[in-house]
Amino acid sequence: MTLAAASHGFLTPSGVEIAFLLVGLVTLGAAVVTVTTRQLVHAALWLVVALGGTAVEYLLLTAEFIAWVQVLIYVGSVVVLLLFGLMLTKAPIGRSPDADSGNRWAAVAVAAASAVALVWVVVDAFRATWIELGTPQGSTETTGRSLFQYWVLPFEALSVLLLAALVGAIVLSRKGDTAITGDGGTPPGPGPGPCLL
Repeated sequence: MTLAAASHGFLTPSGVEIAFLLVGLVTLGAAVVTVTTRQLVHAALWLVVALGGTAVEYLLLTAEFIAWVQVLIYVGSVVVLLLFGLMLTKAPIGRSPDADSGNRWAAVAVAAASAVALVWVVVDAFRATWIELGTPQGSTETTGRSLFQYWVLPFEALSVLLLAALVGAIVLSRKGDTAITGDGGTPPGPGPGPCLL
């Protein structure tokens, strides 16, 4: 007897499969455009579409925690940081001559070989693995309960580590300001002139 996945409510199981396939095609197309376009800003914007499509795929697989982590970290932070980096370094908005490379076909061959090897390793590793469909695994409630029940100490240690990195970044940025302004907060100037009395 085989267990069927629970219905999502808003789509029938065949509808979920169709939506998964369509979103996967859009995500794949956006990823291909990301790596083939010669305009850096357009590549970053297509990366937003590809990462957003991946988040939708996670939602369709009922792994909402991973989906929102994908949106918050990758779409919300990494891509925004990439766009700020492109714009603050005055990267060319149009076609970039540095994006043209003679190694395009070698890169395609390496990417295809890596994809085949990765798929083979994952399929071989999980060939005999069975997942119980009766218990929810990807929901935010289950992940949060597991995180705060069994992993509280590493979670708090990670938050202290991130706080230390933030304080270190502030201290390093302030050292640059004090080198410019001097000790008293005023720009360094020439010393007092000679006394004329």
